[in-house]
Amino acid sequence: MQLHENLIIQYVEFNPKWENIDNNLQYLTSILQGNKAIDLIIFPEMFNSGFSMNTTKIAETMEGTTINWMKKLSLEKNSGICGSLAINENNKYYNRFIFINQGKIIAQYDKHHLFNYSGESMVYTPGNEKVIFEYKGWKICPMICFDLRFPVWNRNMEDYDLMINVASWPDTRLDAWKSLLKARAIENISYVCGINRIGIDGNHLYYSGHSTILSPLGKKVKTKKIHKSLYQCTLFKTEIHKWRKKYKFLEQRDPFQWI
Repeated sequence: MQLHENLIIQYVEFNPKWENIDNNLQYLTSILQGNKAIDLIIFPEMFNSGFSMNTTKIAETMEGTTINWMKKLSLEKNSGICGSLAINENNKYYNRFIFINQGKIIAQYDKHHLFNYSGESMVYTPGNEKVIFEYKGWKICPMICFDLRFPVWNRNMEDYDLMINVASWPDTRLDAWKSLLKARAIENISYVCGINRIGIDGNHLYYSGHSTILSPLGKKVKTKKIHKSLYQCTLFKTEIHKWRKKYKFLEQRDPFQWI
């Protein structure tokens, strides 16, 4: 795989139609028409359905409609494609982050910290494995929404350059979203992409978006609007090297680890 010092990212911040997978995939296809020379396209948490506990209606298999759509899109755009969706596997349900490149799944991560407050843990099975994978020379750590609140789980052992957190984070806790994203970027000296949805869902929760790309110093990365739901920015590997060389704080991290 070709190594890229710079990573061109597009992310989608939109209002998914509640539990309407076909409609959501059609909409996403329409706004991504004409995309070229993009390294990575990121969708929010449960982008194909909204954050629903109705697994009998929305959960798919790993050979289902949404993943096949993602595979096709990755080939058409020659881009990495990622986001989370409800997956049915061996009669268990997972809120699963999927990363696809060149029509193939290259990484998957099951949400570890399920959101008890919404009843997520009554329906979905938690993942127990932290995942770090490489794409175009960038080491990426996927997280999903509520995972953001747990710094030990997000902890960087100098093994990732970019954390991607895909979310359905309500406006009522917006201050926490902003503060936690910034904290994760600063403490881990890594880029952080926090990609959230907008609109009102089927549970009448309001989401105000505020998707944010942060530098290893916790500064907002310059982003341009391509479409009302589509944004673009560029990440630079040199920024990570520069600040980790200058601020060698990770060398003093505590030795505890997840086993």
